[in-house]
Amino acid sequence: MPGFDFSNYNRNAALHARGVPLPKATSTGTTIVGCIYDGGVVIAADTRATSGPIVADKNCEKLHYISPNIWCAGAGTAADTEFTTALISSQLELHSLSTGRKPRVVTVMTMLKQHLFRYQGHIGAYLVVAGVDPTGTHLFTVHAHGSTDKLPYVTMGSGSLAAMSVFETQWKAKLTQDEAVKLCADAIEAGIWNDLGSGSNVDVAIITPEKTILKRNYIKPNERTQKLKSYVFPTGTTAVLNEKITIRKQDIGNFVSITDLTEAEAGDKMEVDT
Repeated sequence: MPGFDFSNYNRNAALHARGVPLPKATSTGTTIVGCIYDGGVVIAADTRATSGPIVADKNCEKLHYISPNIWCAGAGTAADTEFTTALISSQLELHSLSTGRKPRVVTVMTMLKQHLFRYQGHIGAYLVVAGVDPTGTHLFTVHAHGSTDKLPYVTMGSGSLAAMSVFETQWKAKLTQDEAVKLCADAIEAGIWNDLGSGSNVDVAIITPEKTILKRNYIKPNERTQKLKSYVFPTGTTAVLNEKITIRKQDIGNFVSITDLTEAEAGDKMEVDT
């Protein structure tokens, strides 16, 4: 029967009752997008890598090489996206050599989804797979639990809703290459400005049947510039309302001239208000 399958609901409820925690949704802290155009496919990503509230890397590369005409954008755990794409890239090269033909994008998607499903979401890799092969132009999303989608334009990551709002309002059929690049860059910028987990620069990869063009730091909306004025203020700018001097017993002798106290007179006195 077509439709949703709820046959695992009772099993999951029983496991939860025994204390087995259900998988938690993870905030991926990234914006990645992809868009098919008339002649190829474009993927793009921001360059911010976070560790909780800390920006760990301002210029992280999130566009990963799979094969000359297949690339992947990654959101989620940085190490998982890096090593998962490297592993699949290696396996795909061996597969290509053994079959004697150019690799297919659908093969990459299948290898990724089977690998990620095996680990039940514990490998935190959320991927946009794009490429051109002898069968045409393809664009897929692969989620950490192994589910996939095939669409003309896609977004993933914590900034995906802001990016999708750009696609939903501006996408059209049969885009030119320049229009597709601008659309993807605008979608990433929407993620950068509206999502705290996304930021820094915009990376773009243009994949065609002939070659792949990687445009690292294609847009730099957050470049650091010289401040408009100096924020060094002279002493006395802010009034001193009160002052307290703390004196250590062993240093009483050094402060006699300031406090007019002898060591005997000071006794156990530790603070002098002026």
